[in-house]
Amino acid sequence: MTESNDAIARRRFLGYVLAAPTLVAAAELDPPPAAADPLPSPELLDLPALLDLNDLMTAAALPTSGLISVEVHPDGTVSFALPRAEVGQGITTSTAMLIAEEMAVPLERVRVTLADARPELVFNQLTGGSNTTIATYTPIRVAAAIARERLLAAAATELGSAVRDLTLKAGVITDRSGRGVGIGALAGKAASTRTRQVSVALTPRASFTVIGRPHNRIDALDAVTGRKKFTMDLDVPDAKPTMVCRPPTINGKVGSVANLAEVRTMPGVTDAVVISTGVAVRAETFGQCIDAVRALRVSWRPGTAEGKSDASVLRELEAAELPIGLRPPTPVVEGKFTFHFRSNSALEPNCAIADVRADRAEIWSALKSPIVAQQAIAARLGLPPGRVTVHVVEGGGSFGRKLFFDAALEAAEVSRKIGKPVKLMWHRADDSRQGRVHPMATSRVRIAYLGDTVLSYKQRHTGVSTDLGHGLGEIITALAARLPVGDVGFSQTFFHLSQATSYDFGVTSRLLAETDKGFNTGSMRNVYSPDVTCARELMVDQLAARMGKDPYRLRHDFLRDARSRAVLAKVAEAGGWGRPMQPGTAQGIAFHAEYKSVSAALVEIDCRPETVNRPIRDGVTGPRVTKAVFAVDVGLAVNPRGLEAQMMGGIMDGIALALTSSLHLRDGYFLEASWDNYFYTRQWNTPPELRIIVMPSTSETPGGAGELGVAASMAAVACAYGRATGTMPTSFPINHGTLSFTPKPTVPPIPPSPTDGLDPAR
Repeated sequence: MTESNDAIARRRFLGYVLAAPTLVAAAELDPPPAAADPLPSPELLDLPALLDLNDLMTAAALPTSGLISVEVHPDGTVSFALPRAEVGQGITTSTAMLIAEEMAVPLERVRVTLADARPELVFNQLTGGSNTTIATYTPIRVAAAIARERLLAAAATELGSAVRDLTLKAGVITDRSGRGVGIGALAGKAASTRTRQVSVALTPRASFTVIGRPHNRIDALDAVTGRKKFTMDLDVPDAKPTMVCRPPTINGKVGSVANLAEVRTMPGVTDAVVISTGVAVRAETFGQCIDAVRALRVSWRPGTAEGKSDASVLRELEAAELPIGLRPPTPVVEGKFTFHFRSNSALEPNCAIADVRADRAEIWSALKSPIVAQQAIAARLGLPPGRVTVHVVEGGGSFGRKLFFDAALEAAEVSRKIGKPVKLMWHRADDSRQGRVHPMATSRVRIAYLGDTVLSYKQRHTGVSTDLGHGLGEIITALAARLPVGDVGFSQTFFHLSQATSYDFGVTSRLLAETDKGFNTGSMRNVYSPDVTCARELMVDQLAARMGKDPYRLRHDFLRDARSRAVLAKVAEAGGWGRPMQPGTAQGIAFHAEYKSVSAALVEIDCRPETVNRPIRDGVTGPRVTKAVFAVDVGLAVNPRGLEAQMMGGIMDGIALALTSSLHLRDGYFLEASWDNYFYTRQWNTPPELRIIVMPSTSETPGGAGELGVAASMAAVACAYGRATGTMPTSFPINHGTLSFTPKPTVPPIPPSPTDGLDPAR
């Protein structure tokens, strides 16, 4: 280990043995340091190099880290209720690995569940910003290490040996003579009748046998055999299928319903009621719900985006763009880019189960901000928060979508109104048209240079307002006084905490402007980075061309640190950067850094007419990415196999955002309804040659991973397209304006009837 790593390994951490019948241990971590003197305006510095969003989230979680604990059971298993949401990113596996490492127990004997909403955790139960592994890495290990030391002490008494003569391996403690005792037999003996503080040292990295080694997901077999339980799989007594007839335009409201009584008599229907978001129908089956929803005749009041279209929103963005300043007398490269609305619909439809009674409520859903959800549901129901129990269920995808709890709030409202439990599910079309979307945005970049020197970099990013009122916003508000951001606004603060330039480009200025709160917005694999990075990297390619330099070499020369240069050099080497390419094909390379991690992507694209115009049944043709090489350095990778899987998903997202995936807005509604006409990366678009490189690191701590992948990949695809066609793309996805939208039947039919197919008028 390096000297700094030795120091970390020698450090002792404080924690607690909690009063309990069996052994329970928890961590206590030092509070974050006091705020330093005010820093210069964030417009003039690279703020994430000093303090980023992940630092903020980790600091917010520290005060309550001692409230999450590891428990040892008499059967020799170890359990941990993770105060985060597993939505496919693999954090239950990486958490189990941390515990297995510190306690020397087999991975299969670690049981990781998801904690119910626990208001006492305050900011320590929010899943987002790639923060889970960073924020929980040390607390979980400290708690597990305390449990290990207690077990060793109990075994010393049991075996009549000194602790130094004992060995813990595979859940069994043995002395020098070979006598052994399982940790399950010691669970009660190692327990404490009172809570007391102890100190402990963590396992040094040189001794790791689990952390840093590739592991399959602990839930993989259940997932592929159908035994894994998601919200809609839960058997809550009398919770019957429920769906909602929704307005034809975004956030429209019910005016009147002409045939509510008639619909209530339809086969299987038990209830039909008007709620704040539409008309809810409860029935014996979801098919009967769909039939009833389609039969409803509703008069709707206008929504918040009434009459708006892509073109009108673009005009709003142009009007809101902040000045970029006078053009300098030196040479410049300048460009402006448009990024269209994109769906944030996860693979699992938005869903929740609710059982609301007069004096209490119980909710089940995949929630990444369960405390905020609990508070909002309690307020909607008029109940004290303590009378609302919120169970966090594993989810089938998210990437920002499940930070919002629309379905849980809606299910609670329906259950209260009809007085019965409901199992509410959104139709896929619901989430495409009324759900959360990644905001439409523009990004203008100007780079001034002279000779081989870059003098300044300016970027003005303008977007439809992003809704941050789901937990992350509360963290920023609570810690705002400690942030070196002066008087800038709320979203601007978020923007500066998440965006890094990485290049030595002289005086750097990045500013955000947002407008139009009439849309339901959220993140998609990050709030701002995919668009901001894509615009920047395209202009770096233009700068290289203007300076007469190779795009890879210019990036390498201007990147600020050796770690960043290493990932870029690795993809260039592994991807064969600069190899001869046929006309109409090209390579693209790009770099992205975020949340203590760095990444680079190299792609090859085929834009030849015979490829672009090839007919693909039920698919999208256009340019095809034929090769992708991605290198990532996240510091200590707890589970390299899980990291590789996340990067693969990020690459597919990047390809989709660059080439095919977007929503088309017309007259206040989105045209797309489901995957048949929202064109995410298909098999045809997936590169047949794909390689993920996890860079070796001596770091003692992990960085963020979930947000990486998409930004660098999207940018590399855009750059490759520009080199292949000789025309820099300025609108994304590249084929946004060329897709045709012919109404297609879907199974099941798209409810509600006012938005049947792609025509909202009836």
